[in-house]
Amino acid sequence: MALCSDIRFNNNIVLVLLLLFGNEALGVFSSVVAEQEADRVYRLPGQPVVKFKQYAGYITVNETHGRALFYWFFEATDKPEHKPLLLWLNGGPGCSSIGYGEAEELGPFFPQNSSQPKLKLNPYSWNKAANLLFLESPVGVGFSYTNTSSDIKALGDKITAIDSHIFITKWFKRFPQFRSHEFYISGESYAGHYVPQLSELIFDNNRDPSKEDYIKFKGFMIGNALLDDETDQKGMVDYAWDHAVLSDGVYHNITSNCDFRYANLTDEGLSKPCNDALKKYFDVYKIIDMYSLYTPMCFTNTNSSTRRDTPKVIKGIAPHTFSKFEMWHQIPASGYDPCASDYTAAYLNRPEVQEALHANVSKIPYKWTHCSDQINTWNGSPQSMLPILKKLVDGGIRIWVFSGDTDGRIPVTSTRLTLRKLGLSIVQHWTPWYTSRQVGGWTIKYDGLTFVTVRGAGHQVPTFRPKQALQLIRHFLENKKLPEHPIKQSPF
Repeated sequence: MALCSDIRFNNNIVLVLLLLFGNEALGVFSSVVAEQEADRVYRLPGQPVVKFKQYAGYITVNETHGRALFYWFFEATDKPEHKPLLLWLNGGPGCSSIGYGEAEELGPFFPQNSSQPKLKLNPYSWNKAANLLFLESPVGVGFSYTNTSSDIKALGDKITAIDSHIFITKWFKRFPQFRSHEFYISGESYAGHYVPQLSELIFDNNRDPSKEDYIKFKGFMIGNALLDDETDQKGMVDYAWDHAVLSDGVYHNITSNCDFRYANLTDEGLSKPCNDALKKYFDVYKIIDMYSLYTPMCFTNTNSSTRRDTPKVIKGIAPHTFSKFEMWHQIPASGYDPCASDYTAAYLNRPEVQEALHANVSKIPYKWTHCSDQINTWNGSPQSMLPILKKLVDGGIRIWVFSGDTDGRIPVTSTRLTLRKLGLSIVQHWTPWYTSRQVGGWTIKYDGLTFVTVRGAGHQVPTFRPKQALQLIRHFLENKKLPEHPIKQSPF
């Protein structure tokens, strides 16, 4: 059976290459197969047996500077030749899509707490719905690297989008059998910047369908996404008060003294009453998890490389007021097992794991971490993604926004205010959707955009509500409405 699958796989490559390269196709075929084989991951330490193929490795996005981005790709569990391709991006900025997305949210393998390398199979992995691609971006994040040290100081939204676009066009050259597949992007948090900006680059490049690097891009879906400084910050404060996190006094002091309409405030420009009130706001999130209000904190004695006792402030990122405070940069725990990030860091720092993944080939002089310790400044972080969203809505790109409703970091309140500011007409008002007989959340359909809440989920929706998250991505990819009535049988 595997032999037949490989023959079909190779035939698909040949057909694509014949269309692209004509008589030179067989020579290109040999090169492509060799590149794919070099990236093939046959078995990871502690991995359960699976039938789907996986690949990992590097794509160089700038030859002159030696910038290379690391990826991990999983074919769909069933009929990958007929499934779309989905790229997942985590945010930060500076956090790993492999550390969070693959290993703790929606990928096939979750590292376990063990003295020996051990992986658990995720029954709700998104490669049940799509061919699934994870990218560590920009350089300096995870295993991605640059040979030009000044690149790290030049990072920002723009260069991240450009390098990610170069990556995906080169990835399609390495895996040409997926060029004809529908392509989608998803992500969360600061990927509320990454995903629309990358989508805009692809959209603009696709204006000429005859281009060699044309991508069959159809849409994107972002969760608990940073989208607009004003409404994101106002919504965070309103949500904290409404969920009994803030006292009436602190809430009154913030709303009376802080005007989030003013962007790019300097430390001197932030009034002392506003500064003092916001410090009290962030103090609360030192004792509970901002990313999931109702789940426990991790109190192991492990010297984790993934959590910082004193968060490092990255200068220049959105939202421009909140990001001046240390606690804004606190990275999340991991759902119902808040110490899962410790297991991931231990696993990905094992030499035998890195060798199996073809990772760390340049021997970077620091450990793999969930969020980069190398990135200290960020150059260019627009105050709002709404102009890009509006442009892509008008361009017919499918856009879904989802929100776990127990997240305090970028809460559902913020997203509702942001989408209202976008000014789209409502096609279908607030409606419950169901997973089996239980309400999974609510949805509202705008003209060109769908918003979905996920009941009981924190910032990383697939971690907290994996079944509902898989249901969500399936319906998005198939462009189908979520069930509006209880269903007797599970959708899985």
